[in-house]
Amino acid sequence: MVELAGIIILGIIAQWVAWRFKLPAILPLILIGLLVGPIATLFTEDGSKLIEPIWTGEKGLFPGDGLYYFVSLAISIILFEGGLTLKRAEIRNVGPVITKLITLGSLVTFFGAAIASHFIFGLSWQISFLFSALIIVTGPTVITPILRNIPLKKDLSAVLKWEGILIDPIGALAAVLVYEFISVGEGQAYTMTALVEFGKILLFGFTFGFTFAHALTFAIKKNFIPHYLLNVVSLSVVLLVFVMSDVFAHESGLLAVVIMGMVMGNTDLPNIKELLYFKESLSVLLISILFILLAANINMSDLELINSCKTVALFLVVVFLIRPIGVFLSSIGSNLKFNEKLFIGWVGPRGIVAAGIASLFGSKLLAKGEEGAEYITPLVFMIVLGTVLLNATTARLFAKAIGVFLKKSEGIVIIGASKVSRLIGDYLRKNERHVVLVDNNQTNIQKAKKLGIEAITANIYSDNLTDNIELNDVGYLMALTGNSDINKYAVNKFGSQFGENGSFRLIDSDEMNDPENNPKEGLFSHTDDFIKLTETARKFPAVHEIELKDKEHYEGLIEITKADENIVPIFLKTPDGDLKIISSFSTDFNDISEGCRLVYLGKILEADETDDKQDKENG
Repeated sequence: MVELAGIIILGIIAQWVAWRFKLPAILPLILIGLLVGPIATLFTEDGSKLIEPIWTGEKGLFPGDGLYYFVSLAISIILFEGGLTLKRAEIRNVGPVITKLITLGSLVTFFGAAIASHFIFGLSWQISFLFSALIIVTGPTVITPILRNIPLKKDLSAVLKWEGILIDPIGALAAVLVYEFISVGEGQAYTMTALVEFGKILLFGFTFGFTFAHALTFAIKKNFIPHYLLNVVSLSVVLLVFVMSDVFAHESGLLAVVIMGMVMGNTDLPNIKELLYFKESLSVLLISILFILLAANINMSDLELINSCKTVALFLVVVFLIRPIGVFLSSIGSNLKFNEKLFIGWVGPRGIVAAGIASLFGSKLLAKGEEGAEYITPLVFMIVLGTVLLNATTARLFAKAIGVFLKKSEGIVIIGASKVSRLIGDYLRKNERHVVLVDNNQTNIQKAKKLGIEAITANIYSDNLTDNIELNDVGYLMALTGNSDINKYAVNKFGSQFGENGSFRLIDSDEMNDPENNPKEGLFSHTDDFIKLTETARKFPAVHEIELKDKEHYEGLIEITKADENIVPIFLKTPDGDLKIISSFSTDFNDISEGCRLVYLGKILEADETDDKQDKENG
């Protein structure tokens, strides 16, 4: 009981440490597992592990094949969740570079790593190809924490993000197929009988996955399942599919759940997000337990097995030869610059799926007496731990060294996608500024996307927004919702991450009536709240520019906008096209010269209005 509780506690602590220090969770999880497992044998009195996953007669958690069954079921749930994230539309739209990375790049890794492991370690071709299939996957759970605090161009971040998301289930599927081919060939010398068995695995895996995916989708759409049972019923169906498929065709269960996840992820399922959130939370718990167990299950003899120069040679070939070759071949003819290709080639950490499936397949093949199977788990763990450590410690420095690190983040994130936000966002987009609108209102998001504006459906009270590495080039934050509490919360929570150059929000009605205490982060002026902006956008839905003569001209126009409820100043545009957000302290600009422009929302402001105002003031 103490060991089981300790694993859960240590797993959640590892997840917190990973979140706090912005590290991939797999790193502290595996290190903790190794510490309480094989490393503990070096300092305990009786030379035993602090946590022994398999019952040895005196100590241990899982008797017999219990650990194997737990790992199988846990991996099935993790793979199902991975399949849910794979969308056909995303594969079509992510661009030729990412498409090539998950196809051509995967093939380069598959054949390159197999050849390297075969000739370096002398492994059989079957084991070599299983090893290479396992290290195809990268995964967003390891890439996101590494890149979260590295300011990169949006396109560069997008390539790495989508490669990780899309290649996870693809790599898992490849590993499952290779393993199943090895399994059916065992003892049959890959005769026609073995091919028939392999065909049965494919048939039942695809059939069960496809059929149950549509059945569960139908049941959810027809409300046959009460809402409070939706998540647990889905979980039980995943386990049912895994077990039933495995009964009909041994080792076809993993294939079935991956297919089931892919099919459900591409159907118009109204509760797909809720299902994903539940599976994600469950996956976090399972991963926390799983990887401490798997790392603890490694023995010192396994570590000694790969304690040689051959291991270093294989690591160097995989990381510094095969990965860059795959990236450069996949990016031929693209708009990526040489240094950007170099950075993508450098960042390729292997993730949770690779380590989990490696432990599962390695132990199963070892039990069957497959020659060379003892190398699978330690070699894959070595690649996972090595690449995560390498990228976590050097990615930021490497980005600076080769010139892909953005010195100044010029992107703008706007919280709220109302008509006002869409008008401002469209202006920014047309002026070649990276702008992203964030809202939990799907209708507003769709309207923004129709205008060609990048928009994200997200709840700012969740942590999902901070994990979006495509916002790495954002340096300005504007909170433009109609809820003052949300605006204040957005500035407080995301100001340090997205507002390094400026974090602003709309003032509320109380602040508008008390200009002396107007907040420094207030937007536009002392007199512009959400109600005024909305009314202005309704009457005059357009953003205009007017050329400025000098600072006095600018200050005169600002006074006019304060007096006219149909005009709202937004930006100051410099002669070189740079845009400066106008805060409620709108007279703070000192470098206004000829060629600058005032950008405003509302009715057209004539240039001679300021001259008339100044003439009246001069008498």
